[in-house]
Amino acid sequence: MLNSSRYRILAVGKVRKSWIKEGLDLYLKRLPGLIITEIRDSNPKKEAKALQEHIRRDEILIVLMEKGKRLASIPFAECLKKFGSQRLAFVIGGANGVAPEIEVLAHLRLSLSPMTFPHEIARLLLVEQLYRATTIAQGRAYHRN
Repeated sequence: MLNSSRYRILAVGKVRKSWIKEGLDLYLKRLPGLIITEIRDSNPKKEAKALQEHIRRDEILIVLMEKGKRLASIPFAECLKKFGSQRLAFVIGGANGVAPEIEVLAHLRLSLSPMTFPHEIARLLLVEQLYRATTIAQGRAYHRN
């Protein structure tokens, strides 16, 4: 069973758009225990250093990137299930993406789409997909095949 309290999101940049904040708030209520840590956006070197300070050794690191593995919702849920009860940290980079020194630490490189999204929208999409994966694992009706 998927448990949102074992997920963390490390996201470069702040969410400024109110409609994205509202969407995040909705899904955060549905995913109790999910933590989002915002990393100040600056230059790739400083962002990488800040991210490294927040990455825990006991976590599986999943880095979101354009050239990452693309998974549909059901395979994504199955992928998360395979990690068992391990803690997962998802990294969303800033405007310049994720620095190579963070990318090499990744256990999984994941793409939300072949399209490129602003980090705020990527964050909302990831949180929605985490919720969707949870409902798939629970056999609930949120996801439609």
